Amino acid sequence: MSSEFIKSLCALDSLKVSISGVRGIFGQDLNLNNVIKFCQNFSVLVKSKKCVVGHDTRPSSKILSETALASLMERGIDVYNLGIAPTPVVFRESREYGAGLIITSSHNPLQWNGLKFIVEGRGINESELEQITKENKFSKEKIGSESQINFNYISDVTRLIGNVEGSPKIAVDVGGGAAFDVAPKLLEKIGCDIQTINEKPGISSHGPDPTTENLNELVSATKKCDIGFAFDLDGDRLVVVMDGKKQTSDIALGLGVAKALDMGYKRFVLSIDTSVSIEKFIKDHGGQVHRSKVGEANVVDLMIKTNSQAGGEGSSAGFILPEFNMCRDGLLTSGLVATMLGTMTFTEVMKFMKGYLQLRTKVDVEAAFHEKTLQILAEKMKERYSQLITVDGVKSIIDEDSWVLVRQSNTEHIVRISTESTDLDKAKSIQKQATGLVKQSYEQARRNRNN
Repeated sequence: MSSEFIKSLCALDSLKVSISGVRGIFGQDLNLNNVIKFCQNFSVLVKSKKCVVGHDTRPSSKILSETALASLMERGIDVYNLGIAPTPVVFRESREYGAGLIITSSHNPLQWNGLKFIVEGRGINESELEQITKENKFSKEKIGSESQINFNYISDVTRLIGNVEGSPKIAVDVGGGAAFDVAPKLLEKIGCDIQTINEKPGISSHGPDPTTENLNELVSATKKCDIGFAFDLDGDRLVVVMDGKKQTSDIALGLGVAKALDMGYKRFVLSIDTSVSIEKFIKDHGGQVHRSKVGEANVVDLMIKTNSQAGGEGSSAGFILPEFNMCRDGLLTSGLVATMLGTMTFTEVMKFMKGYLQLRTKVDVEAAFHEKTLQILAEKMKERYSQLITVDGVKSIIDEDSWVLVRQSNTEHIVRISTESTDLDKAKSIQKQATGLVKQSYEQARRNRNN
């Protein structure tokens, strides 16, 4: 990155700015002036002069959406307003209009919000992010128009995956999020019997991120259902619950990958923090795997470069099928998984993956100390582990089935620690040791700054 770009990011105070989008606490880190600036800059990337816009159900999303719409129109962009819409729906529609904008901060706490930018059906890359964060002066434009539009997402998914046999019973926890209407309708359309939980927009019995929540209502409901699905606030993450037990976030990706293999796909991209069980399953079934940095945009970028057909991120419960959508698509994945219920493929992948245990935790680390903390940590981990990978954060391969990855979050002021092993006690021991090393490294970084 250029020095000017780094300076511009530093000037954004506590905002989290990356190819994943812009995120911050509304009224504290993120304000309407930020929205105006980023949207005006984004308009330069909208070559079609058309942009589809949607937002999630956060308390601040409506006002941010209205500000974003006005800012784009001021720059001569015709906006197509979907209102409340899941991220996968906006991505899918952006293929028709050329660009898209989503008002969301996905799984972050409710007081957060943000902007996610879409160009040519994909998330922005590093050079496009640099354009969005520039200080620009614009000449006056002819004001763009606004249109309210409907979408064809449900019919598009139905055409791709067909109908489900046997009318399986599925409990669906939409978490009061943007998938409140789309997810139940999609699953009913393909032939499922649906029980919906937290179906009122903006109201939920749990937090925005189903990967970290207990999901007690859904867990209870699945005791009388074939399977349960939980979505985050913008519908790109999917968590699976079966037989009254919440499954790991990698399970949703593993099931999506298994279905992709059944569909004949062989080339996959997995983020570096995804379970090794998924990679082994792919290779055992004649496929090949590339590993990318963590982050949806990084996975998609490597998919494009390697002409890969499917993949995703286990840590974010996100399966990606680029021919349909170049984003994590929890809605599509739920439909794909529903078609697998009762099949040998479903049984096989679940049995295979349950032998691998993933633990994920996080340590609060001020964003200003992320880089230095990881530098210190790398030196400490070199002393303990023989094989280190620094493609994204610091990853140590401990043995064939065990690893630990420590990396800074692109969306929160934290450092994430991911661990996997076939032995739970070993995984816990690795996680405990890594957590201690991160805290030591953070304290050392703070002392070095003060000195």
